[in-house]
Amino acid sequence: MYITLAQLAQQPGAKELAQVATPEHLRMVDYDLMQATLTGADRSAWTTEETAVADLAVARINSAINEAVAEIDGFLSPRGYLPLQSVPDIVSSWCRAITRYKLHQNRLNADDKDPITRAYTDSMKLLKLTAEGKFSLGLEDKVIIQGAGMPEFTPGQSVLRDALKDF
Repeated sequence: MYITLAQLAQQPGAKELAQVATPEHLRMVDYDLMQATLTGADRSAWTTEETAVADLAVARINSAINEAVAEIDGFLSPRGYLPLQSVPDIVSSWCRAITRYKLHQNRLNADDKDPITRAYTDSMKLLKLTAEGKFSLGLEDKVIIQGAGMPEFTPGQSVLRDALKDF
């Protein structure tokens, strides 16, 4: 898992998650109840029906997380990154952006100026660069840079010195 419900409770927050994850045919989950559900806090102050709706919303959030993880894994797996020993912050950020985008898919007017769409698009660009070996996940990651490498030395020869012979 690249992101937890508690991390999502911090950003984008329980309010946004309650708004987008509550099933449309049900009354929206109370923000405090959503916060408690996401963080595993005590929910005894709410009715069984209210907590059941919160659980449905969390199931939808978990489904979006699983879709995001599968998307990320699809880019990282061919490069041999999986399984990740620890989750780099950038991967958690990608997972957050993709999860939010999936939860907001039914919105109207989600254009390239929309911050949720922009974060998703940026995450996908970086994932593609990572899959191509042009973006590194960290220090142990080998990044392929075209034309880059260590300088080569040939003992006894100097291109500069040899070129200066003519002068």
